[in-house]
Amino acid sequence: MTEAPFSISVSAQQLETLQEKLQLANFPDELDDAGWTYGVPLADIKRLVQRWKDGYDWRKYEAELNDELPMFTRDIEVDGFGTLNIHYVHKKSEVVDAIPLLFCHGWPGSFCEVRKLLPLLTATSPKNPSFHVVSLSLPGYGFSEAPRKQGFKGAQYAEVAHKLMLALGYNEYVTQSGDSGSMIARKMGILYGGKHHMAWHTNFPRAVPPSLTKNPLSFFIYLVTPFSAAEKAGFAHTDWFRTWGMGYSAEQSTQPQTLGYSLADSPVGLLAWIYEKLHNWTDNYPWEDDEGDGDLLTSTTSGAVVLMLLFAVLTWVSIYWFSRAGPAASLRIYFEYTNDKEQSESLFLKIPMGASFFPKELCIVPSAWVRRDNHLVSEFNHESGGHFAAHEKPEELVGDLHKMFGKGGGAYGVVPGKTGYQ
Repeated sequence: MTEAPFSISVSAQQLETLQEKLQLANFPDELDDAGWTYGVPLADIKRLVQRWKDGYDWRKYEAELNDELPMFTRDIEVDGFGTLNIHYVHKKSEVVDAIPLLFCHGWPGSFCEVRKLLPLLTATSPKNPSFHVVSLSLPGYGFSEAPRKQGFKGAQYAEVAHKLMLALGYNEYVTQSGDSGSMIARKMGILYGGKHHMAWHTNFPRAVPPSLTKNPLSFFIYLVTPFSAAEKAGFAHTDWFRTWGMGYSAEQSTQPQTLGYSLADSPVGLLAWIYEKLHNWTDNYPWEDDEGDGDLLTSTTSGAVVLMLLFAVLTWVSIYWFSRAGPAASLRIYFEYTNDKEQSESLFLKIPMGASFFPKELCIVPSAWVRRDNHLVSEFNHESGGHFAAHEKPEELVGDLHKMFGKGGGAYGVVPGKTGYQ
C-alpha cells in the first residue's frame, strides 16, 4: 500500500486518436426549433466539438491540474476482488488538528469536483474549522483502476474509500458527498460508523416516503401534515426528473456494456451524454471558467439563458475520455447498485449527519423523511443551486461544513483530538 506521487500524463497517441475521431464525427439531424425538447441541441454539440478540435489545449489544463492538485496513487486490497490501484488528491491543512475529510464524488463527476473546495476547506482561520482533504477517483473513474470481476457493489466502494483513509493515517474521519457518492458514504457509516467514520455530510439527502407497515407513526403524520411551499416545489421537481430525466439511469442500470461501446468509441457521444447532465442538472449555472479564458456557449431553456464556458465543459468530459479504464467502466456502478441485495438505505444510521438542500437537486424529499432514517444534526436550506454543489455553490457548501463541524455545530469535536482549530 505504498503511496506514489501521480501526475496526469495523457500520451501523444491518445491525443492524436481523439483528434482523428473528432475530425471524422458524424452528427444527427435535428427537428426545427427543437431546442432542448429532444435532448442536447445540435448547435451546442457542433460548437463544443469545433472547440475541442481547434481551440482546446489539453496540455495546458493537464499542467494546471498537476500544479494545483497534489495527487497520488496506492494499491488497495479489496476483499474478494484483489488489489486495485487507486488515484486520489490529498491536500493537508497547516492546522495540526485539522479534521480528516473524505470527498466522495458520483457520476458524471470526478475527483476534480473538489477543486473549488480545497482552498476553502484547508484554509486556516480562528473562526472556522480546517480540514485535511482527500478526494479519490472511485474505482473505474478518473485515474483509478477498475474492478475486473462482477459484483463490485456498495460495500466494495465503501471498503476502498475506508481503507484509503486508514492508509493515510486517518483512523477517524468524516465525509462529504453527493450523487452516488452519498450512497457510498452512507454505506461507510453502516459498516464503519462510530469507530472510524464519525460523521457525514451530503448535498444529496435521500429518503423514501413513510409506509404504514414500516413507519406507522410517520405515515399518519405524513397524511395529516401539510407540506410547505418549498417541499411542494421539491416534489414537483422530483416528478419532472423521474418523468423526463431518468432515461440514462435505466440504460446504465440494466445494459451498461451496450452503452459503453458508444461512449468508449465516440468522444462526441460521450460529450453529449455528459453535457446533457451538466446543463439539465444545474440551476441555470453559468459554468465558471476555473481553468482559463474560453468562449461562451449560449443555450436557451424555457426562456432562461444559460452561459456555459466551453473549456470547463471540455475539461470535465476529457477526464472521462482519458480515464484509466475508459468511460464505460464508470457506468457499471448503476448496475451493481440496482442489483445489490444488501441495500441499507432504510437502516437507521446513528452517526451525526448534515444535509444541504438545494432547490434544483434531482430528487428532493422533506427533511422529516431524512431525519427518520438518520441522526440529522445539521440541516441547511439554500435558495439556489443544483446537483453539482461542490462546483456550483462551493462557498455555500463549505459554509455548511464549517457550521456543522465548527464550534457550536451539531458535529463539533466528533473526531477525537481533531477540532479543526489551531
